[in-house]
Amino acid sequence: MAAAAPVSITKLLIFILLTAISLPAQDSANQSEKEQEPLVRAQSNVVLVPVLVKDSHGKIIYGLQAGDFILTDNGFEQAVHLDEEAEAQPISVIVAVQTGRRAEYELPRMAGLASMLDPILSQPGSQAAVVTFDSGATLAQNFSGNAEKIEATLRQLQPGDDGAAILDTVHYCANLLGQQPADRLRVLLLVSETRDHGSHYTKFEDLIREIGDSNIAVYSLAFSPSLSNILDTGRGSNKEEMNPGPDLLAPLRMAVASMKKNVPKGIAEMTGGEYELFESRKKFETRVNDFDNHLHSRYLLSFQPKDPKPGLHSIQVHLRSGNANVLARSSYWSNASSQ
Repeated sequence: MAAAAPVSITKLLIFILLTAISLPAQDSANQSEKEQEPLVRAQSNVVLVPVLVKDSHGKIIYGLQAGDFILTDNGFEQAVHLDEEAEAQPISVIVAVQTGRRAEYELPRMAGLASMLDPILSQPGSQAAVVTFDSGATLAQNFSGNAEKIEATLRQLQPGDDGAAILDTVHYCANLLGQQPADRLRVLLLVSETRDHGSHYTKFEDLIREIGDSNIAVYSLAFSPSLSNILDTGRGSNKEEMNPGPDLLAPLRMAVASMKKNVPKGIAEMTGGEYELFESRKKFETRVNDFDNHLHSRYLLSFQPKDPKPGLHSIQVHLRSGNANVLARSSYWSNASSQ
């Protein structure tokens, strides 16, 4: 019996050694399964489609049901679900404000922005962050439910350099919002001029794919430096803004600008958000109040694409009956791999 003891110890050592060797293999297998999980989720993704419905007078229409909507994906009608609890959904919103180029002359018109966000931050669980941008984007205030922090940051906006990198900034904000919990309503409020100046890292095609692949709603409040200068000159309120007298080149710049893509408008339309132009402090405040009111006046439709082709898909939403202005997300990006 005494001679058998070494054999038992040897077997035990072999068992321990084999177990130690097998554990990394199991961890590797588990890691491999985790790496494959996004592919499984991608095939069962649900596309969220926020919808705002207005009558011919611009008033919000409430009380609609899922059956009142027709939603098509690349022309094919889809079965839609209406989230009845969307109104109580917490919000994560980024306020991205251009401070570069001539935005410094627009900052006084935005003076009321801080206090106008109070209705959003007063909702349980809602948070806001502030991003400022010129030729680059800066996270001026990370996500917080503290309204005082957000207001303090917005009240201390400073002029930036001669850039307005809208594409790079939207890409940056989309990444930040993508890190927020999926059960939140993720919103970007973009305050900028209409053209991009100085984006180096983000192409139009890449941003279309990124926005289309997300469930982010973009609301754009845009200004035209040339238009503001003309109106301020007429009001006699421009003083040292841009030019002491009428800018004779402003109409030419406006004509050239109209020939180029309106970046914030295009992004807002893709996501089902809204685009508005402001040229005065009163108009800006009206637009922000509309933004507050419309956030939770939207119907949140969703559908699950069946065997979607990879690439950009076109979404159209309208009512089965009646005449109404339906504002909805116009596209989404499918990452489904072709079989």
